[in-house]
This record gives sequence, C-alpha cells and structure tokens, in this order.
Amino acid sequence: MSNLGSAVSEINGSSEDIAHASNLDAEPVSGKVRARLKRAKQKAADAQVIVIEKGRKSARAANDYAHDRPWTTAGVALGIGVLIGVLIGRK
Repeated sequence: MSNLGSAVSEINGSSEDIAHASNLDAEPVSGKVRARLKRAKQKAADAQVIVIEKGRKSARAANDYAHDRPWTTAGVALGIGVLIGVLIGRK
C-alpha cells in the first residue's frame, strides 16, 4: 500500500502542475483526481477481499482432498517431483 500512497502523492502533484500549465484552478482538477483515486482504491480493496476469500476456499478444498486421499496426494506429489527433477537434470 505504500506504493499506492506514493502514486497518489505523485498524481496529486501532477494534477496541480497540469492545472497550473493550462491556467485552470487546481482545486477542481485535484478534487476530481482524488475522487477517482478513492474509487480505484475502494475497488482494489474489494477485489483483494474477493481474492483472499477464494484463496481460502481453494486452500480448504485442497486440505480436505489431501486428508481424504493421502496416498493419491503423495503419489501426485512424487510424480511432480520426479518430473521436475528430470527437467532440471536435462540441462
């Protein structure tokens, strides 16, 4: 989020520079930019919540599958490990 804060500061400064260069009042332009940034930040926060929730559901499903079928899970992990080892060993 610190990158977002620095981007907001940079955009606010840029909007004031643009308004000054075009002989516009900086307040309305800056206010519009702040409003759009606020909406974008809210959308990003909403998306983050959705992604976290879906990730937790996927982790629970994987955990349940591994507990219900331990030998299948071990076999798949072994197969993937062997495949990765073969691919690395080819160099």
